[in-house]
Amino acid sequence: MLLNFPSRALHDAGLAAWFGGTLANAVSLNGATARAERPAETGQITNTGWDAWEPVNAVAIGAHLVGSIGQLAGNTGRAATQAGVGTMIITKTALTVSALAATGYARLLGGKVAAQPDVPLDSGTDPTAVTPPDVTAALKQLKVLQWAVPSLTGALIVITAYAGEQQRPAAVKAGAMKRLLSK
Repeated sequence: MLLNFPSRALHDAGLAAWFGGTLANAVSLNGATARAERPAETGQITNTGWDAWEPVNAVAIGAHLVGSIGQLAGNTGRAATQAGVGTMIITKTALTVSALAATGYARLLGGKVAAQPDVPLDSGTDPTAVTPPDVTAALKQLKVLQWAVPSLTGALIVITAYAGEQQRPAAVKAGAMKRLLSK
């Protein structure tokens, strides 16, 4: 039973940091940068903040993925014998892939913004009238992605809680009986 503990800890701690960091940056950093004195400083502050978060986020995502693989390996038996576990695993995997894709795309777009260090911005995701068109286009997408990543990782937190409930002895027994009776 304790063999699942390390992978669960990596899974949960990584997911918590991925969710919390992206949510905090969307809520605080992107809006707070609007208080800069000059629009060019807004872009510099935004880029500095997100660039500082990137290595921490990479470690968090890596920990989550390593933990996810461990959790998957630790639950293959239940997936085969307990009704509902396979569907939960597929849903969780799809959400993880979606969150990874959104995070990666946001980083790609952030790179376009960061490539112009003195780019004038109104806030972390809002251009000025003189912001270059390619950066303005990237910012429009980042404005959506800043909420998509915490939404997807938040959904992963919810399904992780559901997966934990599936591991209660009564749920395991009921799911195994349901699977057995459906054959």
